[in-house]
This record gives sequence, C-alpha cells and structure tokens, in this order.
Amino acid sequence: MYLDAEKKKEFFAKHGKGANDTGSPEGQIAMFSFRIAHLTEHLKKNRKDYNTQRSLIALVGKRRKLLNYLAAKDITRYRAIVKELGLRR
Repeated sequence: MYLDAEKKKEFFAKHGKGANDTGSPEGQIAMFSFRIAHLTEHLKKNRKDYNTQRSLIALVGKRRKLLNYLAAKDITRYRAIVKELGLRR
C-alpha cells in the first residue's frame, strides 16, 4: 500500500508537533498533499476513473479548508507549511 502506518508517523513527526500528533493542521495538510499527489498520478494514467476524480476533488476541498483555518488562526504557521510543502496560492 502506498500509505502505511510508518509513512503516516513519518509525516506527522516531520510536520506535526510529534509522531503521535495526528490532529495538527500541519500534519493533516501534509498528509492530504501526499494523497493528492498520489491520486493525481493515478488519474494521469486512468483518466476515466471518475470515483477517484471525485475523491481527489474532496481531498483538495478538505486541504483548502484546513489551510483557510490555519491562515485565520496563525498566519506564520500557514506561511511556513505552504513554503515547506511548495503549495501555491
């Protein structure tokens, strides 16, 4: 599987406050970004996979909501995660 427990712990340890801090917006945004990149590659090969396309759109919306929340809550953390993940807005 492309996303196992070890990979998740690695994301949350790198972007969150700790390895078990799965609730931090930074960790969740990083996880969503990884999944979005994976689904985008899948859709490049399988362009008629509409269920995956729908899931991708939902993930992008969830990430957008978290980014908006983080921007309203703490702009420095928002700028740091956008720069770290290479997201553009």
